[in-house]
Amino acid sequence: MATNKKFTDRRRSLNNEESSISDVLKLFMEQNKKLSKGITKNNIKDTWQKVMGPGVCSYTRSIQLTGNTVYVGLTSAIIREELSYGRQKIIKMLNEDLGENIIKDIVFR
Repeated sequence: MATNKKFTDRRRSLNNEESSISDVLKLFMEQNKKLSKGITKNNIKDTWQKVMGPGVCSYTRSIQLTGNTVYVGLTSAIIREELSYGRQKIIKMLNEDLGENIIKDIVFR
């Protein structure tokens, strides 16, 4: 039975060396890009709350990551207008908290 050489080499290196759980998970996530995107989609709500704080979150009715764009539904037109002025800064803060440069645009609705 033939096995994938890359997989065998990685498994062998993990068995021969002590690896932290975080290193093993990073390797797993690198190999499974679709899973990584799904986890990021789930994490975007927590990241939004952490980055924007309770004040803005109280006006947030929905948040969704589709592709590289975050769609944020807000209940206040005033908050929507204010946040649109800081769009690039918000994108930067969200990407930093997520640990990857995945978000390219943000749409406030």
